[in-house]
Amino acid sequence: MLQVNESSGDLLNKLEVVRVLCQETGCAQRYLGHDALNGIAQAVARIDDERGSTEHRARFAAYLADVQDRDIALGVAMTDAKGDRSKKPHQQANPDTYVHVVSRDAKGIVISGTKAIVTGAPYMHELLVMPSRNMGREDADFAVCCAVPVDATGVTMVSRPAGRPGEKNEHGDALFSRQYGQSTAVVIFDKVFVPWDRVFFEGEWELSHTLTYSYATHHRHSCIAARAGFGDLLIGAGALMCEANGLLPDEKSNLREPMVELIKIVEGFYACGVAASVYATQDRHSGSFMPDAVFSNIGKLLLATQIYDMHRLAHEVSGGLIVALPGPMRITTRPRRPRSPKCCAPTPTCRRTSGSRWRASWKTSPPPTRRAGIR
Repeated sequence: MLQVNESSGDLLNKLEVVRVLCQETGCAQRYLGHDALNGIAQAVARIDDERGSTEHRARFAAYLADVQDRDIALGVAMTDAKGDRSKKPHQQANPDTYVHVVSRDAKGIVISGTKAIVTGAPYMHELLVMPSRNMGREDADFAVCCAVPVDATGVTMVSRPAGRPGEKNEHGDALFSRQYGQSTAVVIFDKVFVPWDRVFFEGEWELSHTLTYSYATHHRHSCIAARAGFGDLLIGAGALMCEANGLLPDEKSNLREPMVELIKIVEGFYACGVAASVYATQDRHSGSFMPDAVFSNIGKLLLATQIYDMHRLAHEVSGGLIVALPGPMRITTRPRRPRSPKCCAPTPTCRRTSGSRWRASWKTSPPPTRRAGIR
């Protein structure tokens, strides 16, 4: 998750790794750092080429080697609070709706502003701060990209907790989310000092769109794999619910058809990710590889619009129990304890079913081949 892509094969490996991780976790959030590092590598290389220098490349290369040596988790602070969205950053009544440079000196820069929707912020080691849009000349102070430790002086996080806020766990933690959860945060930067060796660019307003575009392409490519891994979870859960209800999809067409449709959706947008990897192009400035933008965007569009169909199909094969069944707290309340587990228990033949095994038995779509040597 801390590698700059050196070939089309690297992109395929990343796609497969993220899918496998998301089969286990639901969302492997560290891939955002990979996407940001690749986007920054392309942006700093272009800045240097247009200026005839090597300063930005060297600074980023040193930082990349450092984070690889320490194997730290990187969050992405890109989406600004934005304020009045009809106005550009420099036109905002409150400049802190966008992160911007407050001052500069020989040691570094000082930044202030607000980043919203920062995935995993509370449990990252550092945040990669990046511009969220194209900039004009008057927005030069807002065109800043740097790395900030989460415990830096002046950094405040307003975070939502992982899991379901307010849910009591005195009767046992949830089997899945007790181990894997996801939290997001609004991150407020209040005159945070950033030394020059962690500043990748500042003031290059005319090239801020390069980072925004390249990061978005890399990230959409990764999202395809992440949602495919989540789709595998839905496929396996759907097959398990069919068995729990005493029914088998291979014997009931009303269950087989929605399960096949669910597989078709997942493998359909994942195929776009594979195509984006195969048709990747080498960036002429950095030499790194970027997934094909058309296939990356089509895959992201498909998964974003069809995620609702995925939930609908999983619900269809599972039945009404998934929304009507009492929660853990109620089902274990003492007066109901002797009866509830029996009437809601699965059939004796029910077994743990994985999405890949169900696929293999159907031969509708074989499980992805996992190659050795994936990093």
